[in-house]
Amino acid sequence: MTKPKIKDSDAMQDICRYIAAHADETLRLNDLAGRAGLSPFHFQRRFKSAIGVTPKEYQESCRMKALKTRLHEKTSVTEAIYDAGFNSSSRVYSRNDTRLGMTPRQYREGGKAQEISYAAAATPLGLLMIGATDRGICFIHWGRNEDELRTALQKEFPAAKLIPMGGPGQEQFSAWMKSLSAYLQGSRDLLDLPLDIRGTAFQIKVWKYLQKIPAGKTCTYTDVAKGIGRPEAARAVARAIATNRIAVAIPCHRVIRSDGSLSGYRWSPERKRRLLDLEQGEA
Repeated sequence: MTKPKIKDSDAMQDICRYIAAHADETLRLNDLAGRAGLSPFHFQRRFKSAIGVTPKEYQESCRMKALKTRLHEKTSVTEAIYDAGFNSSSRVYSRNDTRLGMTPRQYREGGKAQEISYAAAATPLGLLMIGATDRGICFIHWGRNEDELRTALQKEFPAAKLIPMGGPGQEQFSAWMKSLSAYLQGSRDLLDLPLDIRGTAFQIKVWKYLQKIPAGKTCTYTDVAKGIGRPEAARAVARAIATNRIAVAIPCHRVIRSDGSLSGYRWSPERKRRLLDLEQGEA
């Protein structure tokens, strides 16, 4: 597939910003195409080539981010759904790909009635626990012992029901742990794990950007802020990184200070250094 031209990419990013600012409105393909100076057919094709989704799908993701923000603000569930631009609550509740991983009400209440399975195992960097819903991994932490890790998992999802992993799911957990251990031993370059990422719209934007930083590379908080289109938000970026629940798979260890020194890491600065050394081939 031919890569989009830079000018196409820039133009589509402008359209993305417009869609995000008007996500709660009805946006017609013809109108968006007109803003880009293209026919609807060519606009749709170029937009998907540059962004990876259709304009309608992008608007839907913007609405979902707005919904998450409003739910975190403790807005009434019905108000949050309509304020985000959805024209019916049934549309939100019936979707399986909303990225909430639960109903809007459960999301607002901190995972109430949601089940999270967990298991822990030794890795080259210490004891590691994985927590997962039926949608994917929502928690990867290091700790001194399993009790400490389980307490951390419950703190992250205070209203969820925690279930020790067992039965048929144990095979899947073993595969995930094997993949992580292999990565931490330097035997693979890419971690491809199913994730159930939960947070505010801003946090998710930051975490998604971190996933684009190649192994062996680093960037600063300012770089991340500029990368997500919020150059003034370096401090907010740092807070979002500090609250990341999914170690390694969301590589917050690849963000350093502007002077090149390591910044804090919730799983210890030494682990951060070892991860960077490992990825840079210096382990």
